[in-house]
Amino acid sequence: MTAPPPPAVAPAARPATDRTPRRRLVLVVRADPVICGHSGEARNLAEVALTRGFNEVRILTWPIERLQASGLPLKPLETVLPYSPGITVERPGPVGDYRVPDGRYLAGLTGRLVELFTDGAATVAMSLYLSPHTLAVTDAVQVARAAGLPGQVITIAEAVGSDVTNVVRSCLETGRYGAAAHLLASYLGNDVCVAVSAYTRELILTEAADLDAHIGTSFAPRLEERIEISYPAVDTSAYLDRDPAETARVLAGRGLEPDGYVLFLSRLAAAKGADDLIDAFARSRSAERVRLVLAGTGPDAEHLRAHARACDVADRIDFLEDVDDAEKPHLMAASAAYALPSKPLPEFTETFGIALVEKMLAGGGPVITTATGGIGEAVGDTAMIVPVEDPGALADALDRAVAMSAPEREAWQRRARDHGMQFDRAAVFDRLFGRLTVPAA
Repeated sequence: MTAPPPPAVAPAARPATDRTPRRRLVLVVRADPVICGHSGEARNLAEVALTRGFNEVRILTWPIERLQASGLPLKPLETVLPYSPGITVERPGPVGDYRVPDGRYLAGLTGRLVELFTDGAATVAMSLYLSPHTLAVTDAVQVARAAGLPGQVITIAEAVGSDVTNVVRSCLETGRYGAAAHLLASYLGNDVCVAVSAYTRELILTEAADLDAHIGTSFAPRLEERIEISYPAVDTSAYLDRDPAETARVLAGRGLEPDGYVLFLSRLAAAKGADDLIDAFARSRSAERVRLVLAGTGPDAEHLRAHARACDVADRIDFLEDVDDAEKPHLMAASAAYALPSKPLPEFTETFGIALVEKMLAGGGPVITTATGGIGEAVGDTAMIVPVEDPGALADALDRAVAMSAPEREAWQRRARDHGMQFDRAAVFDRLFGRLTVPAA
């Protein structure tokens, strides 16, 4: 049976009066209940837009049944936090029947965008992930123009690392140059092109140059001129303004003690390094003092559970599959350390690290991570950096973090929070949208 829509769908914004200019923001993204940092980023941009003159904000995403069939890691529907009034979540249904073997949901999404782009509202449309969201936006703009329908639309396309590793690079490796060209051309078809980190920007330029060398295009120089950096937007207040009583309640509900555990909170996938963390915890002295909590879901969940059961400290390792957004700041803040030993793999490389910034804002023990991809841009010099796939070094870092004195820990917390504040959602929104001149309706 199809699950009901999550409670994240807020009432539609009240129609503007004849005297009120209609200013709309449309965000196209894999939104809640998908467990993804950019799902949270879209939520944050939407919330800020309501305070910056947009009187209508819409998040366009995928139907619940399609997400459930996709294999993406999902939050329990009942734990999805509501959006503010004025933010409407739309999940356009598929177009066509069984005789259309694929593309039915994309057709529904694109068609709805055409309607929004041509109803008279001055619209900014931002797509997070080039494939397929930017493709839908650029197609919708082209359809509106080809049909002669009036519209005032400014488009922003935000590229993330998996756009390159999952699409462009894999296309080049298999000689499918047309698909790579389609994606990059659609990216360039937007008014503003941004990447979530300098690392992501360089990754795109490298792969674009490879494509140019193979088929004689000129994507790389055009992209180098156009791509700007826009770091992900984080709701800092969710991590800074915590109720200590609520933190105590959350810990009690999980059977945890303050500073009594090392936390890993991310997708349970190979590139996140949870297997190295389990090995490091098993050989650390800290395993005698604290627990290891692995919070999240993902494709490697069963493998990691089996890996943990086989180690000597299996009874000191906990898996949590149902941590929601409300619990997350409290679990981060009360941890003795937060470890994300990410590693570069062909299918995924960490291109920023939103969860790391969230932990830095929440407080608690230090972040322990690697210098993979764009992580350095997220943490600066405020984290303990260990080599990739080095459980021995990771065990040493765990021991150092758990044994920290209170003054040393406080110094790490202070520097981390100061660095993390640059990613506050209002500041990120203002930097990004300050590049635009939104037309009057």
